[in-house]
Amino acid sequence: MKLWSSVRIALQAVAANPMRSALTVLGIVIGVGSVIAMVAVGQGATQRIQDQIRSIGSNILIVLSGSSTAGGLRAGSGTLLRLTEEDAAAIQAECPAVDLAIPTVRGTAQIVFGNQNWSTIVQGATPGYLEARDWRLAAGEPFTSQDQAAATKVVLLGQTVAQNLLGDSDPVGQIIRIKKVPFTVLGVLAPKGQSPFGQDQDDLVVIPLSTAKRRVLGVSQANARAVGAILVRAREAGLQKAAEEQVTALLRQRHRLQPDQDDDFTVRNMTEVFAAQEQSAQVMAVLLGAIASVSLVVGGIGIMNIMLVSVTERTREIGLRMAVGARGRDILLQFLIEAVTLALFGGIIGTGLGLLGSVLLAHLGEWAVRLDASSFLLAFLFSAGVGIFFGFYPAKRAAELDPIEALRSE
Repeated sequence: MKLWSSVRIALQAVAANPMRSALTVLGIVIGVGSVIAMVAVGQGATQRIQDQIRSIGSNILIVLSGSSTAGGLRAGSGTLLRLTEEDAAAIQAECPAVDLAIPTVRGTAQIVFGNQNWSTIVQGATPGYLEARDWRLAAGEPFTSQDQAAATKVVLLGQTVAQNLLGDSDPVGQIIRIKKVPFTVLGVLAPKGQSPFGQDQDDLVVIPLSTAKRRVLGVSQANARAVGAILVRAREAGLQKAAEEQVTALLRQRHRLQPDQDDDFTVRNMTEVFAAQEQSAQVMAVLLGAIASVSLVVGGIGIMNIMLVSVTERTREIGLRMAVGARGRDILLQFLIEAVTLALFGGIIGTGLGLLGSVLLAHLGEWAVRLDASSFLLAFLFSAGVGIFFGFYPAKRAAELDPIEALRSE
């Protein structure tokens, strides 16, 4: 029996019982649709975390000042300002694995424009801050080393601040007040969205470090050159660990710490933190896909049950085919094609429903989803595999029937 004849007979058998075939296909439809929707949600979550990681900047380390202790009470990181602008310059000059080291200070202030005001974060940094963060400008221009040297009153606005303070008007060239100090808006930062920690990265303004210390946030009474943190960028993606070790060794040397003394600073390798979050998201994506795959197994069992019933009902037909020359492998092929046909029909319909479900989750549930062509192909091939796997036993049982006993069947 030729392959095309087997296909034609199998399709006729499927079409002969439309209600039974539809109910059998339903399990595969639900399974494939669930797999595609759940994998899209999992991949969307992973992609969102990857985007947030990139928004922080590539190969970033953050060096924070240590904690102070008073009366037996230990304050949090940053309360003991031991880091200085000179530390940042030394890190950039003496650590081979480091590309940039940017000293920063940070605080909160009320910003006023006309009759509008907004409380936001004031970030003071040197001109290399935008380069270290891979942060572009949506409009205007950045401040320069001359602005840093002269403590010029210029500011870059984050998107959130610009929208809430100036609305749709062009911010560049406008005068705003930060703690009653007038600043000229040089530019507006491109949007970065949420950080991996859920913070709005666009809700800030960036001003020269010298301006922040002298005119807005103030300076440490103990050391006017002190800074709250140093943003460090490794030269390459694989050098973060080496950069961390070099920075730690250099700062311990500069701060004259003995071998038995604890660090008076903290180095945070953001790559390791974000890698753990990304791995968690990937595990969740696999888990969601595995849970949804259970529906495919259930649908496959349904196919097996229906095919066993079909073999029982068509025993006499099988005997007739064998009597006129059909071989066991022809009968096996015919029933396998029937099972695969049911599974593929379910896969096609399920793929469409999975796509629709993903779109609805994205728009109605506001979930991050990512539709990947490989997910559709995998679900489609998996449905065909389910048809072959669960259809093989009924097909084999049909192929092994004794023709004489089959013809006697009523």
